[in-house]
Amino acid sequence: MAGVMAAGAANLNILGRETAEFTSFRPVFLRGNSQGLSSASSLCDSRIFADYKQKKHGIFRKQNINRSTVVSPRAVSDTFSELTCLDPVASRSVLGIILGGGAGTRLYPLTKKRAKPAVPLGANYRLIDIPGTADAVRQYLWLFEEQQVMEFLILAGDHLYRMDYQKFIQAHRETNADITVAALPMDEKRATAFGLMKINDEGRITEFSEKPKGEQLRAMRVDTTILGLDEERAKEMPYIASMGIYVVSKDAMLKLLREQFPQANDFGSEVIPGATSVGMAVQAYLYDGYWEDIGTIEAFYNANLGITKKPIPDFSFYDRSAPIYTQSRFLPPSKMLDADVTDSVIGEGCVIKNCQIRHSVVGLRSWISEGAIIEDALLMGADYYETDEERSLLSNKGGVPIGIGKDCHVKRAIIDKNARIGANVKIINKDNVQEAARETDGYFIKSGIVTVIKDASIPSGTVI
Repeated sequence: MAGVMAAGAANLNILGRETAEFTSFRPVFLRGNSQGLSSASSLCDSRIFADYKQKKHGIFRKQNINRSTVVSPRAVSDTFSELTCLDPVASRSVLGIILGGGAGTRLYPLTKKRAKPAVPLGANYRLIDIPGTADAVRQYLWLFEEQQVMEFLILAGDHLYRMDYQKFIQAHRETNADITVAALPMDEKRATAFGLMKINDEGRITEFSEKPKGEQLRAMRVDTTILGLDEERAKEMPYIASMGIYVVSKDAMLKLLREQFPQANDFGSEVIPGATSVGMAVQAYLYDGYWEDIGTIEAFYNANLGITKKPIPDFSFYDRSAPIYTQSRFLPPSKMLDADVTDSVIGEGCVIKNCQIRHSVVGLRSWISEGAIIEDALLMGADYYETDEERSLLSNKGGVPIGIGKDCHVKRAIIDKNARIGANVKIINKDNVQEAARETDGYFIKSGIVTVIKDASIPSGTVI
């Protein structure tokens, strides 16, 4: 999410803003294969349509729901066999609100010279950040309300996951909700770091608690089988945390932000709890797939290295049923000359010479020179190439060309774009420093991970 997200079939109406260094990137997680929507509609349960049409024409009838009914079907990552029945289809009835930006302080220094959406991810991609704050949406309500849609889809950032938003929207409609909140099942260990929710027997959210501990935490236990989790998993994951993404009916959004909570600035801590307090129907929707918050240096590093995991990566960009696209850069294939590469992901347009690369992600246009050792590292690559003549001229003048120099050793580090690492540099955190701000020297250390700043130059022979 933000993360980088892929919808199974989500040709939604989109309103968004371009951000610095992000103007040519099209947010692909709101695109997808919509083939078969017409045939799917013909196969939908007529009862669902009847209930929906009554609601559409102002006749609201509460559905009779008991505990044995799966109110909000489980959305499992990479599973697209379940039929979705949206009438009208999402492309004509749902507005995806995309707000690019965010200060990105937790990802600093990766956000020192770029907007957070432009931070590279997984060798070829970008981190797409959609903060979705209430105040930002309120400022554009005049534009959003002009759209002839039924719902707004508000997406959160700093998350990496893959979700079919059609199922999310369908659950919202089937349960006659004003707001539907995507919820992630949690065990007790992780639950203390999240905003938790309690639900009733129909999956309606009745209570919120921000990062509870002790007795307050145990009081937030819920029966997650109500939302579709099997009994075994429900015992392991007795808590549900808000993912920060919502489907909000248009009328409910206008009423909440303009009339009832005109000063509220945050959906998760103000608007959504406020909606329950005034009697709105706020529904939980369980998402039981891969999800990771990548809003900190450590989490960002781990998520990137997770795609090299074998035999099955933590997250895959290779899912045929829900591909994640990125900007076409028309780069040549990467060239590896006498290189030893294991358990790694290599982006396009790289030049890799007689070096060792282990358990690493190597980004676009990376240049790795002879004798280098790269292990457990994320190299973001470069925005442009330097010619052989430019590299030679720079070296002869005592400068450092872009890329990793000869005989370097880089371990457990992030090397941002256009960084110039001289020969015989050791970036290995030899003293096991956990936190350090050495911006004038071109690097930071956070959670023991060395991050070399974009465009920084590390002189030959330096040991970090």
